[in-house]
Amino acid sequence: MSLAEKLIKDFEELPETQKKEVIDFVEFLKLKNQKRLESMMDEVILDNQEALEELAK
Repeated sequence: MSLAEKLIKDFEELPETQKKEVIDFVEFLKLKNQKRLESMMDEVILDNQEALEELAK
């Protein structure tokens, strides 16, 4: 059984209130990952600001 299949099976066995908690947690993880990616991009831009400004000319 794949991880996705196990997750779906376990999810389907939960009461509705806990299903909502799982969905909230997944949304939290997605947001956390998005913020991490944005932070990494900001760092790349700052680290390469001079080179980026030269390319923009």
